[in-house]
Amino acid sequence: MANIGQRVGIFVDVQNLYYSAKNLYQSYVNFSQILKKGLGSGQLVRAVAYGIKANLPKEEVFFKALAEAGFELKLKDLQVYAGGLKKGNWDVGMSVDMIRLAEKLDIVVLASGDGDFLDLVEYLQNRGIYVKIFAFGQSASTKLIERADFFEDLDKNTDSFLIKK
Repeated sequence: MANIGQRVGIFVDVQNLYYSAKNLYQSYVNFSQILKKGLGSGQLVRAVAYGIKANLPKEEVFFKALAEAGFELKLKDLQVYAGGLKKGNWDVGMSVDMIRLAEKLDIVVLASGDGDFLDLVEYLQNRGIYVKIFAFGQSASTKLIERADFFEDLDKNTDSFLIKK
């Protein structure tokens, strides 16, 4: 689908892609390439990367690189519960942002393979929005892949979408 001049919103589930790349390829995601390929020849309305602050080494350098690549950052602190359970999740926040922006967008690029976004994708499509999913096919929800108007399998172009450690 040509998207010349169409209004594009790019929403990145940083943890989903980061850990998929780390576990599958022992590599880092080239988020700049996701932004470039997701936008194509469209008009960028918003590019937002949603991440979790876990006080890890080099974390600030990573977040700075995302901002320099052109992403607006939305960050939450990692929650640690009694018993040591750790949780960090942006699914609801990402969904609310996409719903809020829906009337200003022709195309939504969701960079995540999380099947929890299936209902959101259907909602957006029912409002006439073309939904592209960018994710690693090996770790993405099959139902999410099938529901997308377009699926960019990052596994199929690792030279472009990965940065080797």
